[in-house]
Amino acid sequence: MSRKSILGASFALLIASASFMASPAAAADEAAVLVHYAAMAEAKFEDSLTTAKALDAAVDALIAAPSDETLKAARAAWIKARVPYQQSEVYRFGNAVVDDWEGKVNSWPLDEGLIDYVDASYGTESDDNALFVANVIANPKIKINGKDVDATNLTPEFLSETLHEAGEIEANVATGYHAIEFLLWGQDLNGTGPGAGNRPYTDFDTKSCTNGNCDRRAAYLKAATSLLVSDLEQMVTAWAPEGEATKTVTADPKAGISAILTGMGSLSYGELAGERMKLGVLLHDPEEEQDCFSDNTHASHLNDAIGIASAYTGEYTRIDGTKMTGPSLSELVAAKDVALDTEMKAKLTTTLDAMNAMAKRAETVEAYDQMIGEGNAEGNATIQAAIDGLIDQTKTIERVIASLDIGAVELEGSDSLDNPNAVFQ
Repeated sequence: MSRKSILGASFALLIASASFMASPAAAADEAAVLVHYAAMAEAKFEDSLTTAKALDAAVDALIAAPSDETLKAARAAWIKARVPYQQSEVYRFGNAVVDDWEGKVNSWPLDEGLIDYVDASYGTESDDNALFVANVIANPKIKINGKDVDATNLTPEFLSETLHEAGEIEANVATGYHAIEFLLWGQDLNGTGPGAGNRPYTDFDTKSCTNGNCDRRAAYLKAATSLLVSDLEQMVTAWAPEGEATKTVTADPKAGISAILTGMGSLSYGELAGERMKLGVLLHDPEEEQDCFSDNTHASHLNDAIGIASAYTGEYTRIDGTKMTGPSLSELVAAKDVALDTEMKAKLTTTLDAMNAMAKRAETVEAYDQMIGEGNAEGNATIQAAIDGLIDQTKTIERVIASLDIGAVELEGSDSLDNPNAVFQ
């Protein structure tokens, strides 16, 4: 999900901050930090857009000449596109412009039977979702809320305006990275065994078509990648120097600093440590990995953690290797409390070390969905170490909030962390 709600509303953690008298010099420093924070956002979304355009071009090549090679190239482009986008997720929670938009590009989990054929083990109906196996690729006419809908033309507009979250069901994800991921890989039917999705390239080959409707499958994939490009263009515009998001976050220095810390703390604790990671360890369910079709979950989690650290240090390495640096939250904290800044940076490093260890295991020993498997003590422990790092760094984020004159800050919680018995009910 990115807006995951299947276990009910998550708990909010309200942190009352201490009040300090800010000097004019401190206010100027805050303003400079926020200008750089916005510039990093623009850079991350520009990099996300650049890699999404490369993905779109790879999809064009796949459709024009389906083969193992063009399918592998499209998959590689998707994995590359995830890197800068995941590092941008720290801009969620504190920035309404991002939150109002994010569901179009990264909603998860999704009921993939809405989009295409699924294995018999998937089931044939859901009490919660009438479109559970609608399979719009195979059916040019579907029913939404009891009404007939013409799905003949699988255009970007149809996907975004009619199909996405159809019936007001969040699991009806029709757009964004994960819809594209499903189309490129297909279902991962391996449970907690080795292997990712294994869709054949012939699913896009109209001359030697497998599983039917290859022309419509190609049309859907093309519409989804084109839509991803246009959606990311919106965020690049929003974070330009005169863009809506930049103007909003820089208008009030204290509110802007609060936005940075809200994003850091909420992504670190409720979203990443809780909904994306601890839930999977508790349930030992491979469906609880975020990039579940491609087995890329380890990389997405690592890049989220990199993004959290980036928001604090003011450092970002662009896809072309250029390193951005500038006025940072770290400098503001150090001006108040050098020891606290040192502690915060140390906690971020500890988390990144644990995340890198998890990613290395995923690349050399077993995939993330195997790591969360029941009875896999070592794999579970590897993920738990990263969760522990995220939780611990959030405690220091709370102390940072209390050290700055920014008012109360509300961080996202998670049943998985705050009320774990609820996940089994």
